[in-house]
Amino acid sequence: MAKTNFRPLHDRVVVRRVDSEEKSKGGIIIPDTAKEKPSEGEVIAVGPGARDEAGKLVALDVKKGDRVLFGKWSGTEVKLNGDDLLIMKESDIMGIIG
Repeated sequence: MAKTNFRPLHDRVVVRRVDSEEKSKGGIIIPDTAKEKPSEGEVIAVGPGARDEAGKLVALDVKKGDRVLFGKWSGTEVKLNGDDLLIMKESDIMGIIG
């Protein structure tokens, strides 16, 4: 992905979905029209963090380059520099694959 001038605000994260397998475990080839969108992705950019009640900045747990799992309907789909990306809050991320 080319460098972009987009920077997410607060506790938002930009994620690029990773492609799912083309075959099932039994070896059946899955056509593009039948594939589900993957719920796994790579973090492309993160915001500075959210503020707590006292106004102190709380940094995010995820960082650029992390592989994460997120909910099926999480985030907002956007197209930046020709790439299909998701913008979501850190709370939509279920975990880091590590």
